[in-house]
Amino acid sequence: MRLTKLTLMTTAATALALSSLGASADTLRFWTTEEQPERLARQEAMAADFEAKTGHTVEVIPVTESDLGTRATAAFAAGDLPDVIYHPLQYALPWAEAGILDTDAAADVIEELGVDTFAPGALAMAAIDDGYASVPVDGWTQMIIYRKDLFDAAGLAAPTSYAAVEAALAKLHNPPEMYGFVAATKVDENFMSQVLEHVFLANGVSPVGPDGFKPLDVAKTTEVLDFYKAIADASPPGDLYWDQSRTLYFSGNAAMIIWSPFILDELAGLRDSAPPTINDDPTSAELASKTGIVTTFSGPSNPDGAAWGDIRYFGITSDASTDAAEEFVKYSMDEGYTQTLSIAPEGKFPVRRGNAEDPEAFSKAWAELPVGVDRKAPLGELYAQDMIDEIVGGLDVAQRWGVKDGQLALASKMINSQVINRVVREYIDGKVDAATAVAEMNKELGAIE
Repeated sequence: MRLTKLTLMTTAATALALSSLGASADTLRFWTTEEQPERLARQEAMAADFEAKTGHTVEVIPVTESDLGTRATAAFAAGDLPDVIYHPLQYALPWAEAGILDTDAAADVIEELGVDTFAPGALAMAAIDDGYASVPVDGWTQMIIYRKDLFDAAGLAAPTSYAAVEAALAKLHNPPEMYGFVAATKVDENFMSQVLEHVFLANGVSPVGPDGFKPLDVAKTTEVLDFYKAIADASPPGDLYWDQSRTLYFSGNAAMIIWSPFILDELAGLRDSAPPTINDDPTSAELASKTGIVTTFSGPSNPDGAAWGDIRYFGITSDASTDAAEEFVKYSMDEGYTQTLSIAPEGKFPVRRGNAEDPEAFSKAWAELPVGVDRKAPLGELYAQDMIDEIVGGLDVAQRWGVKDGQLALASKMINSQVINRVVREYIDGKVDAATAVAEMNKELGAIE
């Protein structure tokens, strides 16, 4: 009889525990812009691992990035936001101001994981007065990609400044065998906008400040214009954008280009649709072995320089099951962080470098993740450690116009207007002088609201 009572008590306790777990388990909705089938499958696998660990179910919902703003606004109005949204930088501060994001929840996650484990630049972009709008997840920095073998042979320093780039142009530009640079000159391409913002940031020039439009400084902007004309003059003629940049670098006919890190696997012969043609073997890593990169470079008026960064975030919404959503984000940024980065390692640099046990744990794990399409290899096997450090380190100082001033939306409108692209092209084509170009940009940018 006593055994029967004990059995009944044990059974009841087990049932109570299971009931308690069920009562505390939540079903979370997670919106992600990583909607390609292979990337979705990896996110669903991570969600399953999280469920096994916590009991919380995560429904992974793909959302096309161009629809994200509209869908979030509509869901907020209907009181039907998902629990967590993986989103680009441009939404972090506006959504926080609109009440879409639970900024206290984001700050809690960052503080629990350790503020000092995150890249400072990634945190700064989402910083608000009393914390953070969202939790940085991953990002990438635009890079100057250059022929390190040619630089070394010519005794040239790495192209970390306007002056170093111009010194390399003087020694290496020898068309048509070798162009010193392939600058972005196609006015209606977003690629030119990104490259120009990087070049302006490098010299500490921005068209926005805390109060909105800030007239471009004539002297500093003239330095920007002169530098851009120098790299354009060392480029092939025509309307150039990412395609010609990659093609000429891959064929061995360009000493420097500016590109995103998504070129890194192609550069090593891992993608059949975009092979290096510097030799007869499209799978060769020869060009990768001859390449160096720079993420942060400077102009004469800004010796500290800047990196242009694109950061992605986890936003915990105001409609979320907050505790469970925080658990999911913490899991995705800690125990499951290597899985998070593995979704697309060549474009997902770790913004969280490590943890209390190992400050470099995630950086080291990321370098070993396989990249490529038709063939796979870890970046750490393809590129030297100093390059890996440079790739990751750019996120420490990554910047974008308007972020620190709370004017990202205005800056985005200015960029999308392509005013800067058009006027810079007029200058490098010799149609206007520097003073006229600066005045024209100030007039047109100042009219944008």
